[in-house]
Amino acid sequence: MKVGILGDGLVSLALAKTLVNEGIFVDLFYREDIKTINKTRTIGITKTNIEFFNKKILDISKLLWKIDKIEIFLEKFKNKKILNFDRNNKQLFSIIKNYKLYELLNKSLKGNKFFKRKKILPNKILYDDSYKIIINCDPKNLLTKKFFYKSTKKNYESIAYVSIIKHKKILRNNIAYQIFSKYGPIAFLPISEFETSIVYSVKKRYKLTESRIVALIKKYNPKYRVTKIEKVENFELISSNLRTYYHNNIMAFGDLLHRIHPLAGQGFNMSIRDLMQLNEIIQSRISLGLDIDNSIFSEFEKKIKHKNYIFSSGVDFIYEFFNLESNLKNNKLGKIIRFFGKNKSITNFFTKLADDGI
Repeated sequence: MKVGILGDGLVSLALAKTLVNEGIFVDLFYREDIKTINKTRTIGITKTNIEFFNKKILDISKLLWKIDKIEIFLEKFKNKKILNFDRNNKQLFSIIKNYKLYELLNKSLKGNKFFKRKKILPNKILYDDSYKIIINCDPKNLLTKKFFYKSTKKNYESIAYVSIIKHKKILRNNIAYQIFSKYGPIAFLPISEFETSIVYSVKKRYKLTESRIVALIKKYNPKYRVTKIEKVENFELISSNLRTYYHNNIMAFGDLLHRIHPLAGQGFNMSIRDLMQLNEIIQSRISLGLDIDNSIFSEFEKKIKHKNYIFSSGVDFIYEFFNLESNLKNNKLGKIIRFFGKNKSITNFFTKLADDGI
């Protein structure tokens, strides 16, 4: 059989690699008008998802920078640490540069007898009977506009600014920092002994310039002796959950299914969990000698849709909770968070939830 995949991003390539590993022929359709992948973007991948990625997709161990602790601070609480997540110096998650992962996935697919790249025009709809199933990972093609436009959406009225700071060597640069500033949450995510990724979600109403963003990165810098700040890129923050996952033999996937606030760094992790579930369904069909057709879509939606909605709603709740705290004139919520943060059972629960999902 042959599967058509629309899109040329990380999720599309990871999906393609998973399918070809199962001996399924894949045609990946790409549009030349898509911008090149941003070199300042990074993603966090949880320990459980890394294990799946390495085993079922591709070994990415050499590209990962391990994080074994997360420390959370409130600016309003005089920059005191209010939460601490760790597993006794064991890995919590890892950071990887987007473009490095993209290049590795591309390289692994190049020359594979089960895989072909095909160019598609921006205004063309792929609807070919030669594909039993088509999986759409492209949010801007005409199929998306025709079949996958109904979703619950939320505009955070915020912009995420991303960059990489280069700094003096830190031998154990393995602690991630999240600071809830009055402008929004800023995360410092180590990616090497000399580099740390920045994700700063700023509310639009402050109308901050790029130079001001750079100044704030320096202000909230927890410990780094910065030598250079790479170009700052930005994108708007919107969350969404698709109401219907498929139409006939076409299924939406990746960011089309769900987009969440980057606060918890769980967007790509949700897609990997989706891929894990889809792979399980496909493997089950293959082992029983059954055909891989659009009936797998309804099974996938039934198993994963409610989990995705609950998880994304949870991330949104965390954002709104800390947003409320930053707008209050007292520190009562901060003190409550700090009190519960001392309870190891509670922090262990949230650590496991972030790793395994729901």
